[in-house]
Amino acid sequence: MGKRLLLIVLIVFAGCKGTSQEEKKETAKETTFKVSKTDAEWRAELTDMEYYVLRKAATENAFSSELLDNREKGTYVCAGCGTPVFKSDHKFKSGTGWPSFDREIEGNVAFDVDYKIGVARTEEHCAVCGGHLGHVFNDGPSNTTGKRHCINGAALDFIPDGN
Repeated sequence: MGKRLLLIVLIVFAGCKGTSQEEKKETAKETTFKVSKTDAEWRAELTDMEYYVLRKAATENAFSSELLDNREKGTYVCAGCGTPVFKSDHKFKSGTGWPSFDREIEGNVAFDVDYKIGVARTEEHCAVCGGHLGHVFNDGPSNTTGKRHCINGAALDFIPDGN
């Protein structure tokens, strides 16, 4: 009986140390952006919400962005550095509560993978300053790209055509 109990304890103990429970630590990539500022500089220049979204990869509340229902023609730029990232021609109503676009302005948006919610998601950020914009999903309009760039309105400023 004692040997059986010892065997069970050893099996349970060995099962608790599985590698699936270990946090995967990737080596930090040193990325240098054209626009690079200290945390204090970003805090001084951005609103609280812009700072938390762009610099801390937060997500604004759904349906809270004043840009959600904007139908004007123009360009959406990164609120951190002014880089054009989306055109109004590619904006569509997704019903998700965040401004959505079926494509980015190529070369101005960079992509990475994040696992913050336990599954892989494609994160997008400004290619010039590294500011977090949102995520891209494969459930966009099938008649165009099939992509849905789900973007925090706080990460964007809007510049109407002609300005």
